[in-house]
Amino acid sequence: MKPRYLVMCAAFLLPVLLAASQCTTNNIKTDPRGATYTGAKTCISCHKKIEKDYIHTAHYQSSAFATASTVHGIFSGDKSEMSYNSHSKVKMLKTDSGMYQVNYINGQETQKARMDLVMGGVKGETYLYWKENELFQLPVSFDYAQNKWIVSPGYDTVMASYDRAVNVRCLECHTTYAVTEPGKLPSFGGEVIGFNQSSMILRIDCERCHGPGREHAEYQLSHPQEKISRYITDISKLTRTQQTDLCGTCHSGTQTDNKQSIFNFKPGDKLTDYKTRAADAGPPDLDHIDVHGNQLEMLKTSRCFTASKMSCSSCHAPHTNQHKQTEIFAARCGTCHKATNHNLCKLTGQVSEAVIKAKCVDCHMPQLPSKAIINEQHPVLIRTHHIAVYPDKAKQILAYLKKL
Repeated sequence: MKPRYLVMCAAFLLPVLLAASQCTTNNIKTDPRGATYTGAKTCISCHKKIEKDYIHTAHYQSSAFATASTVHGIFSGDKSEMSYNSHSKVKMLKTDSGMYQVNYINGQETQKARMDLVMGGVKGETYLYWKENELFQLPVSFDYAQNKWIVSPGYDTVMASYDRAVNVRCLECHTTYAVTEPGKLPSFGGEVIGFNQSSMILRIDCERCHGPGREHAEYQLSHPQEKISRYITDISKLTRTQQTDLCGTCHSGTQTDNKQSIFNFKPGDKLTDYKTRAADAGPPDLDHIDVHGNQLEMLKTSRCFTASKMSCSSCHAPHTNQHKQTEIFAARCGTCHKATNHNLCKLTGQVSEAVIKAKCVDCHMPQLPSKAIINEQHPVLIRTHHIAVYPDKAKQILAYLKKL
C-alpha cells in the first residue's frame, strides 16, 4: 500500500478507533458506591465456590427483584387469595407485566399494585412496590411455614392498606446500598424520602461486609500467582469489637438513633459512630428486647460472651446456609463446654450425649415469638441470642424425652 493511502486510512480510522474507545469507556458501569468499589460480579470471577454456597444464605436472600424465581407465593385457585372478611379480600395475580396484589371490596376492584421487590427469604417474604421514586409495602406477605398468604406484619387485619411507606432504615439492612432523594409524591407535612432506583444494590453483597474491593481485585487479577489476599478486609483479623460492630450494623435492632447512614459503614469502623441507644435507655431490658431485632445486645448480655472471646463468627459461617442445622451450632458449643473445662451441661448423665448435642441450642437459645413480625394465628419464632438457662424450655424437652 502506498504511503498516501496509509495516511488516508489513518485519517479515516483514527476517529473510528477513538469513538470505539470512548464507547467502551462509557459502557463501563461505575459502582453506585464510588470508584473504590468493584461490584459482586468481579468478586465472583475468582470466588465461585463461595458464591455457590452464599446464594442460599439469608444475607443473599434479603432482597431481590420480584420474578418467578424469587416470589414463592401461590397464584392459582382459592389459595391465591387473602380474605379479610366476607366483603374484603386481596387476590394475587400473575400477568405478562408482572405479579400483582389486587384489592376487592364487595367484588369490585379498588386498588392494585405490582410486586416490584421481594424482602425476606428465610421464614417468608414480603413485597414492595414503586410509586414514583418512593417505596411502599404491600398488604399481603407469604408465610413459608404455613405455605399461605398472610396479612403483612403489623398491618390492619380488617382491610387492606397500600400506603405504608418504606424508610431508609429498612433498606439499610435488607439491601447493600441505596441513595436517598426527596420523594416525588405530594406531601402532607414532613419530609418524604424517595430512592434513586439506579443506585440500588439489592441483596447483601461481598463489599458490604469486606469493604471496598476494587484495589484488591485489580491487584489479585494482575498477580494471579499471589496467594496472599491484599487490599481487602479479612474479617478474621479484626478485633472482637470490630467484628461484632460489623454484624451489629443490622443485627442490633431498630431501637437506636442513627447518627449517619449505615450504608457508609466500613469494616473496622465503630458502631457507636453510626448508632446510639437513647441516653435514658438504661441497661438492656431482656424482657422487652425483641428477639427478632437485637441479637447483638442479647449476645453481649450472655455469660458465654462475657466470660470468653467469642464473637458472632464463633458460631456463624456467613458464606454458608446453616439455617435449622442445630447440630452444627451444638458442636460449636462443645468447643468450650467440655469435661476438661469442667463446664458440661448439668443434664450430662441424665440423658444421652447424642440428645445433649442435638438439643443444647434449643434449651439455651430457644425460639421465641417475634414482636416485630406479628401473626396472631401463627407466631413467627426467632432463636434468641441471649444464651442462658431457660428452665421452662428444659422441662419441656425433658418431658418430651420421657415420652420416647
